[in-house]
Amino acid sequence: MLNNPTKFLFLMTLMSGTLISVSANSWFGAWVGLEINLLSFIPLMTNSNNLLSTEASLKYFLTQALASATLLFTIILAALIFSSPSSLLISNPFLITLVNSSLLLKMGAAPFHFWFPGVMEGLNWMNGLMLMTWQKLAPLMLLSYNLKIDIFIALAIILSVIIGSLGGLNQTSLRKILAYSSINHLGWLVAALTLGENLWGLYFMIYSFLTATIIFMLHSFKLFYFNQIFSLNFTPPVIKFSLFMTLLSLGGLPPFIGFLPKWIIIQSMVEANLTLLITIMVVMTLITLFYYLRMGFGAFMLTYSESLWNYSYLQNNFTHMTALTLTMCSTLGLVICATLYHIF
Repeated sequence: MLNNPTKFLFLMTLMSGTLISVSANSWFGAWVGLEINLLSFIPLMTNSNNLLSTEASLKYFLTQALASATLLFTIILAALIFSSPSSLLISNPFLITLVNSSLLLKMGAAPFHFWFPGVMEGLNWMNGLMLMTWQKLAPLMLLSYNLKIDIFIALAIILSVIIGSLGGLNQTSLRKILAYSSINHLGWLVAALTLGENLWGLYFMIYSFLTATIIFMLHSFKLFYFNQIFSLNFTPPVIKFSLFMTLLSLGGLPPFIGFLPKWIIIQSMVEANLTLLITIMVVMTLITLFYYLRMGFGAFMLTYSESLWNYSYLQNNFTHMTALTLTMCSTLGLVICATLYHIF
């Protein structure tokens, strides 16, 4: 990436587009930032060695263009009705629903998720990481301006956690599994948004860290499909251990760091009398844990031939050392956070 000046330029404009959206004081400024971000990401997606990348970039462009057009027309409509185009706050419930729908479509939350797994399938791991983390930042921030819990948002949260859980069950592509996992996490992120700024910020940071850790390992070992996990038999057991501990952390299993933001959201939603909604979310998230466990079970148990855990290979191996360090952060994160909380 850094050796290619064109890609580096597009990466800088992609980041600046998001920052323009986040810091804009009008909907028009936010729309401009989203467009800069979109037009910078398209060239980064295309790859002459990957035939699916052209299809993925076209799918992404058409979907994002539809979302941007909906957002722009809604802003113009709001300006005509209320004569206040500069305000980020909209009072009309119908216009709020339209704006929220366009932003949910931009980040791939259900029921507007149809494009997300297909686009993920055509990307390499680094672009997939950007799509699952950075590209969600601006729409989530814009969504928080007019967001309050109503039937539409509650439906979007429920559909996101259900589709994200059930959609990943019959997948053999690791990119699609992570895409459906991302849709599930979007349900939690939107729920966190309705509760407060701090909650979704914490959730997003921990989700991004765990996703980056998993993708770093999958990218290092060039794993793309479920059956390739069986080839991990020829890698050191501690690396397999690192990968699947991080997967369980992403699923929100205690006592890993991924459980911390879920724990706080569960507590906040119960206090806000949203018991039914949080019950559905927790039950559906257990299904995502099932397909993470299935991945781990296959690599650990089937045709397993390693007899000893020896650590000689960790010397002078940057990938293995980094994987192990990141896993330690994920595994011990909750314990460290709880200890620091009690100390200070």
